[in-house]
Amino acid sequence: MRVFQRIVDDGGFAAAARTLDLSPATVTRLFGDLEQHLGARLMQRTTRKLALTEVGELYLLRVRSILGEIDDAEAAVGSSTQELHGTVHVLATPVLASYVLAPNVGHWRQRYPKVALDITVDPFPQTRVEEFDVTFMAADEGYDANVVARALSSSEWILCASPTYLQRAGTPRQPQDLERHEYLKFSRQQNGGTSNRLLRLRPAQGAGEAVEVDMPVALRSISLDVLYRAALDGAGIAVLSRLLVSQHLASGALVHVLPDWINGRLTIYAAVPSRKLIPARTRAFLTFISEGLPGQAPGGGPA
Repeated sequence: MRVFQRIVDDGGFAAAARTLDLSPATVTRLFGDLEQHLGARLMQRTTRKLALTEVGELYLLRVRSILGEIDDAEAAVGSSTQELHGTVHVLATPVLASYVLAPNVGHWRQRYPKVALDITVDPFPQTRVEEFDVTFMAADEGYDANVVARALSSSEWILCASPTYLQRAGTPRQPQDLERHEYLKFSRQQNGGTSNRLLRLRPAQGAGEAVEVDMPVALRSISLDVLYRAALDGAGIAVLSRLLVSQHLASGALVHVLPDWINGRLTIYAAVPSRKLIPARTRAFLTFISEGLPGQAPGGGPA
């Protein structure tokens, strides 16, 4: 089971063999024994790629749960040492993985040297929550999904640009000024690449009326990381999370444009599978990450 899971996670037999410190022939044999024991084909194998069969996808979900329970049982036996061990399997959006999780890996390892992290990146992780110990995602106001989720931190979508860009193009003083500026636009998946360039803003304080601005799009991307880096390089004005750009705002690498207006609010969530018991190492990781996030949202953890 562990060999099968590692083949899937690492994307191939050779990579799994390196991770497990086994020979490729041993990995191939163990996987073949598993398929023979089950009497079912778990993967379609070609010379170029591996693809799970429908049965393989269902079996992988159960395998992850079973192996997680085994790790928990082993951890319980060693609980007298008060030292956690094992692996936390994490799923996160690219921006959260790069700017929230990755910078904290070193600190995590110092605190829990025997707990490894396995981080998978997916721009739209909501449908894969059941496959991982914990999933980190950001959602706008009104987010409601059928998952067990804990709100970790809240933030705002704000307009940002580099000093270089503002020196070249001028600093907007009111929303209508944005019509003469370059828009670095986030293309949401559900928009299907729409060419709509209207930017909706509302007052940061109070209950004033929202406005829509027809802002010329200079760059459109489904990746917030691409827009983030383009804004830093002076390509235009982007709508970014205040939480993620706080360091660049403090250093002066980015400027908060139209500070009296926001594009909306968002919350960072940690979602877990619908399990009765959450492994101690997963709970520890959730606590560790939430401690380092500013703007912590109210509310308890997943039950």
